[in-house]
Amino acid sequence: MKYKKKPVEVEAVQFNGRNVGEIEVFIGKKLKSRVFSGAAYQAGVAAPLFEIDIETLEGTMTATPNDYIIKGVKGEFYPCKPDIFQATYDPVTE
Repeated sequence: MKYKKKPVEVEAVQFNGRNVGEIEVFIGKKLKSRVFSGAAYQAGVAAPLFEIDIETLEGTMTATPNDYIIKGVKGEFYPCKPDIFQATYDPVTE
């Protein structure tokens, strides 16, 4: 048997590796973060990129730069890889 995903609107913010504060405001709590890529930072060329831990219904998941952070239909949050996000969701025009 085949199934079709129900159309549902979600809120999401793309994590760029530096907007930890924006993601914390979106989720509504402080997040655990750690340096994801510090080579350019250590060389004095750029700021470090971070990864963050997101508490999901399935446990803790790590979001890396370019992942989308999605607020689900029950108010839960979870990270989603960009290719999966773009294949699953279209922007909503208001």
